[in-house]
Amino acid sequence: MLTTKRKPAGIAEILVEEFMQPLGPTQAALAAAMDVQRKLVNELCNGKRLVAAPTALILDRVFGNTPDFWLNVQRRSDLWGAMNSPRERE
Repeated sequence: MLTTKRKPAGIAEILVEEFMQPLGPTQAALAAAMDVQRKLVNELCNGKRLVAAPTALILDRVFGNTPDFWLNVQRRSDLWGAMNSPRERE
């Protein structure tokens, strides 16, 4: 595995910069398309919510990619965070 000190892009960054900005939906419109509360989309966009399998399935349905894509973004962020935490350095 290639290791780097640079933090990988997280769910919020990918969702907002790669999907919402180019495609143009507002958080409210995305929440409606996902059939979820706007609060969930807001938390995803602000990096305050993790993506679990059910959310990955919904994002797959809305954006047409795969649930694995979203879960891998989350996994990379989680792994980087664990590897770069102060506890890991001890």
